[in-house]
Amino acid sequence: MQARLDEAIRRGGTVCVPVGAIAQAWRGSRQVRLARLLKSRDIDIAIMTPNVARTVGLLCARSGHDDVIDVHVALCAKERGHAVITSDPDDISRVDPTLPIIRA
Repeated sequence: MQARLDEAIRRGGTVCVPVGAIAQAWRGSRQVRLARLLKSRDIDIAIMTPNVARTVGLLCARSGHDDVIDVHVALCAKERGHAVITSDPDDISRVDPTLPIIRA
């Protein structure tokens, strides 16, 4: 993951991590690499404001996808023109099949 961050920065890009994705990842085993990544000044943490929550809810309804975290990830990527790094590309593709996916 650090190599991907370094490459994005080298190319002048940014990396966005929706706050809910952090919560999902943190429920697993120790997250030393994630913690290190999140300390980087080059990471944008996307919060879910009430307006964003409404948009996510509408996208859930439109896509038939019930996981608000996946939908928030897809929304953040779409708004920023980013690819999504995920171990479950089918979930993100259900929300928006046009998003570029990088399998983790």
